[in-house]
Amino acid sequence: MANSAAQAVARPEPAIHRLTVLVALADAQRAEQLADALAASDDLAPALAGSGVGQMADVAIADEAGLEGRVVSSATPIVLLSRRVGSEQVADNVLAVLPASADGLLIAAAARLAASGYRVGRAAPSEAHGDFHDDEPAEEETPDDNQPRPALSPREAEVLALLAEGAPNKVIARRLNISVHTAKFHVAAILIKLGAANRTDAIAIAMRQGLVLV
Repeated sequence: MANSAAQAVARPEPAIHRLTVLVALADAQRAEQLADALAASDDLAPALAGSGVGQMADVAIADEAGLEGRVVSSATPIVLLSRRVGSEQVADNVLAVLPASADGLLIAAAARLAASGYRVGRAAPSEAHGDFHDDEPAEEETPDDNQPRPALSPREAEVLALLAEGAPNKVIARRLNISVHTAKFHVAAILIKLGAANRTDAIAIAMRQGLVLV
């Protein structure tokens, strides 16, 4: 019995699947900094363009130069970091468009969603996944009580409330009886919808818009 118990305790935890993220930016320093930031996440494995990952990447983060250089497979979902965030035409596999100066956490959130097949950002409603429409202007605007609030799903609203309490992903997962991966997924969706740079920014935006009370 003792041996059986010891074997049960020693059983290894399932390995976490890490998304291979190809970083293809013209600015080599920015690419390295972003890769380092992404590497801090236990579910992301960044690789710089030219490392041979190209065709095997789960998702790519690229700028206009990276797209023109064709270092990313046409079948790979792309998060585009653009200096011209707007209504410009992009390739079909560009599933998210963010400002070139976007925070690493926001980029990581978009990468997770794009890798799962969600079109985020300024996609047309007919092209986007149900909960991920975002027709708000890209420029920052003064908060207005008459502005429409982001459409959060009931689950995202629950996750947002827990974020406001300061709960980390593991606590959110336990409280809502979901996996940590699913908790990360919902947090990513909230950051994208609110246009937040990080969790603290998301809570601040949510408070200004009356989405949470703390």
